[in-house]
Amino acid sequence: MIMLISKRLGQNIKKIRTSKGMSQGDICRALNMDRGYMSAIENGKKNITIQQLERLAKALGVPVDKLLK
Repeated sequence: MIMLISKRLGQNIKKIRTSKGMSQGDICRALNMDRGYMSAIENGKKNITIQQLERLAKALGVPVDKLLK
């Protein structure tokens, strides 16, 4: 179940990021985050904290719940 949530979250992040014309590098620079870590999140291989989720949503300009749907 947790893997499914992580996978869905990663897919949503990538979909929103690419729809806004942003690269992983753009997001990583905005959040001061390692690109490899962001890649792992988008691929559902790493979990993120709620604080990171909030920062990511803000950087993407969307509410947190949009990343979780």
